[in-house]
Amino acid sequence: MPIQADEVLDCKGLSCPMPILKLAKAMKTLEVGKVLELLSTDPGSKGDVPAWCSKTGQELLGIEEEEGVYKIFVKRLK
Repeated sequence: MPIQADEVLDCKGLSCPMPILKLAKAMKTLEVGKVLELLSTDPGSKGDVPAWCSKTGQELLGIEEEEGVYKIFVKRLK
């Protein structure tokens, strides 16, 4: 069953550290319990986002890759 995102953050074409900086900013305005889908073409995001989630206490729901675009799903827990 596909993960349903409440909001989508398009960071395609941006390189590190911009996807993480934009993710952090977007998560501050997202309601607790909602899911954000981050779209990124930066391969570093595959490692950066899980590390960020672990550090900040958010939940990584999954990472999918489709035609060079990473779809990373993060649920706001706090």
